[in-house]
Amino acid sequence: MVDSVLKHDTVLLQEAVQALNVQESGTYVDGTYGRGGHSALILESLGAGGRLIVIDKDPVAIEHARQRYAADARVFVWHGSFRDFPQALLAAGITDKIQGILLDLGVSSPQLDDAERGFSFMREGKLDMRMDITSGESAAQWLNRADEAQIADVLWRYGEERFSRQIAKEILRTRVNTPLETTTQLADLIASVVRKREPGKNPATRSFQAIRIKVNQELDDVEACLQQALESLASAGRLVVISFHSLEDRIVKHFLRDASSVPNLPKGLPVMPTFIQPPMKLICKAVRASEEEVEGNVRARSAIMRIGERSA
Repeated sequence: MVDSVLKHDTVLLQEAVQALNVQESGTYVDGTYGRGGHSALILESLGAGGRLIVIDKDPVAIEHARQRYAADARVFVWHGSFRDFPQALLAAGITDKIQGILLDLGVSSPQLDDAERGFSFMREGKLDMRMDITSGESAAQWLNRADEAQIADVLWRYGEERFSRQIAKEILRTRVNTPLETTTQLADLIASVVRKREPGKNPATRSFQAIRIKVNQELDDVEACLQQALESLASAGRLVVISFHSLEDRIVKHFLRDASSVPNLPKGLPVMPTFIQPPMKLICKAVRASEEEVEGNVRARSAIMRIGERSA
């Protein structure tokens, strides 16, 4: 499918960029470029001395960014995971602290809508699921080599799938004679096992999410990126993260809670907790998409945005 025809509605567009509090001469990282909705709006507030580092695992997204911003000296495009954004900064010649990091987690609409990428159980395509199709193990490769316990563990841990053991057993039984190769093949297999259906939810939803997270190491990437954000953000620099499922959001929520809290000190120390300033502070409560946005884009329904600011 031609990429240009794949529609993408950027979730929480205005809210996320407003949360970054963009300064004209600041340096910002868009760690999940997608199709550039957030980046474009950030650039509207950046002056000639500002910098925007664009990152994405997906080579299709990176090509989109390179073509769009080839003539814009403020933009540096880097192919890789947002967990490695410090490497992207060095490659761009940036050694100072930065003013903002934006992460829009999960799979993008163009990835879901392109059957060839293998993310959707609604469309037949190769069982790939890699955000970076140039490296790593595809979903099919992993499912056809992993043992039953490994598959069941992933389905339960990353998808909270109640039928994880039964699905894993059926995958191993099936692949003996018929290796898993397509999305519909896997979706049909799951549907044959999951007898108790959740209202309004395809029985393959949880398993596809779990396998995608495993293949792309999504939660590991989030944890690694958040830890490095503390070291890279300048005073008053903002960290803005949009999550789409509870596992991601839990990681972000706990990180910001811990980074904005005064540590519990042992009794008797000559230091008062009030003297200790946490490395970050929370900026407002979690933000969700408006009813109007959800009505126009159902994928915004599960979005939740959290914002932290680096302390002085």
